[in-house]
Amino acid sequence: MQIGFIGLGRMGGNMVRRILRDSDHQVVAYDPDRAAVRAAVQAGARGARSIPELVKALKPPRFVWLMVPAGQPTEEAIEKVAKHLSRGDTIVDGGNTNYRDDRRRAAQLRKAGINYVDVGVSGGVWGLEVGYCMMVGGPKAQVNKLAPILDVLAPPVAGPSAEVVGKRGWAHLGPTGAGHYVKMVHNGIEYGLMQAYAEGFDLLDKCEYELNKRLIANLWNQGSVIRSWLLELAARAFAELGEELEGIEGYTADSGEGRWTLAEGIERDVPMPVLASSLFARFYSRGNGEFTHRVLAALRHQFGGHPVKEAGR
Repeated sequence: MQIGFIGLGRMGGNMVRRILRDSDHQVVAYDPDRAAVRAAVQAGARGARSIPELVKALKPPRFVWLMVPAGQPTEEAIEKVAKHLSRGDTIVDGGNTNYRDDRRRAAQLRKAGINYVDVGVSGGVWGLEVGYCMMVGGPKAQVNKLAPILDVLAPPVAGPSAEVVGKRGWAHLGPTGAGHYVKMVHNGIEYGLMQAYAEGFDLLDKCEYELNKRLIANLWNQGSVIRSWLLELAARAFAELGEELEGIEGYTADSGEGRWTLAEGIERDVPMPVLASSLFARFYSRGNGEFTHRVLAALRHQFGGHPVKEAGR
């Protein structure tokens, strides 16, 4: 199969390399960063210097997969690609797009006879080696045509899960937007899991015992009920950065999916206190709660005469 790839960053570049390494599929690759294109060419892709050149290099019906930051960058990329595609071609959005944007874009592209498939991708920088879990939405016919690429990108499935998922770790979950909806909820759950681990290790760090946090992270993965890949990564972080995670500031960004998931929960009257608290904890990590704490200190001083710590002391 032949496919075009636009966006060759940490995820997109590794996905291209996995396709070329593990299959006979052909990839035409484009990125504004020429170094990223050269790296893809070295891996076996055909490089393109522009979106029109990429589209021209593909044989119809074309499949063009975008791995572009969500929001306006994806919006602009889809508009540029669509101008050069023909009826029967397909755009695949593998970024962290809001599912509502998927529905709108699919309806617009449908007028020109262009298909749209949304793919929520999880796996991060480790996907090159272990594969990517992919949550897919869109027309069944187009998903079936894309399946050979999805099969290469996804990890093999073993054990009881294979009875439900199939041989490879991807699934068609429903019509347009379903893939990114499930990925949105996935990321909301991820927020809560990360926060729980972070709070637990914080308590271990501050207790009276001299505890080896790397050892504990590895130990908990030996059959305990909280074992997980995130815990493996925690152990790796303690090994690489030291027990106190020296050199890292406690600043945690968020890329939007947690906010979308929380908003969806509010809209549907689904209580999500764990997600809410973990999202707000990220806000505090950026110093956004400084004035909140100053007000708290001032109020305690006013009603109870409690001492306050003056700034700069």
